[in-house]
Amino acid sequence: MTEKSILLEIEDLNKFYGIREANLSAIINHFPRLKIVTRGNVVRVIGDEPEIAEFETKFNAIVKHFEKYNNISLNDINGILKSSDHSTGEYEDKDILLYSTTGKPIKARTKNQKVLVNEFDKNDLIFALGPAGTGKTYTAIALAVKSMKELKVKRIILSRPAVEAGENLGFLPGDVREKLDPYLQPLYDALLDMLPYKKLEKYIEEKIIQIAPLAFMRGRTLSDAFVILDEAQNATYTQLKMFLTRMGENSKFIVTGDLTQIDLNKKSDSGLLSAKKILGHVSEISFVEFDKTDIIRHKVVGKVVEAYERNEKNEN
Repeated sequence: MTEKSILLEIEDLNKFYGIREANLSAIINHFPRLKIVTRGNVVRVIGDEPEIAEFETKFNAIVKHFEKYNNISLNDINGILKSSDHSTGEYEDKDILLYSTTGKPIKARTKNQKVLVNEFDKNDLIFALGPAGTGKTYTAIALAVKSMKELKVKRIILSRPAVEAGENLGFLPGDVREKLDPYLQPLYDALLDMLPYKKLEKYIEEKIIQIAPLAFMRGRTLSDAFVILDEAQNATYTQLKMFLTRMGENSKFIVTGDLTQIDLNKKSDSGLLSAKKILGHVSEISFVEFDKTDIIRHKVVGKVVEAYERNEKNEN
């Protein structure tokens, strides 16, 4: 008789084991000649060595499925247990970037989101410009998480210029992080859609994922990193130049912004306004222009954008 212990590095064990441990029971029932005992994230297996080896192979395939899709069903488990190649035989959509924490596929859904994904494969510096709700930042963060999962970069850095839309951070309670967290919340929200909460907290604690205001970028060289500057229309000429020159070896930079939502005292101070004119001719830099046809929020958002565009034209 042989005994082996397997350590599960899964954050949500309850989800993996299933409701009333139905998933775990299906696995145990498939190996009646083995004694399988779980205690937290440790799985102990006792039995003959060949059967333990088969269990470990199947069990690892089940774990990999769960880690990839952030979800697993009894059908998935039974498919893996019965298959000879340890797969479910599911069709894999090559356009899928990754899967959300609920198992929903995340992929480019609009014309310009697809352009952004394609340009990502060509160049290391990309500007994604366009109105709110077009998925610029969400798609960029999905590309970042995918790159991290595939070990193409060692860390993700998400940044925003600390310019508030009509509010003053100085009057908010708390320390610097507590004041900035609400402003950076949209970045957390996107990450939480793609990574389990505990895993995200671990990544932040270990500085694998860093979320910080633009001012914190000064003096740094960002190598082996996927870096996103969001709301870049609120970065000044000097700030944007500083940010772009932080780029180090094996790094990807995506700059997102909406030139219709500049919150600086003088709109002309926006560094994003001049970026396309200054950098547009550089062949290694991509500019992707999003428009209202890319808006994928509630259908009324597109109508809101159109109404404001008409009003601004009339005022001019």
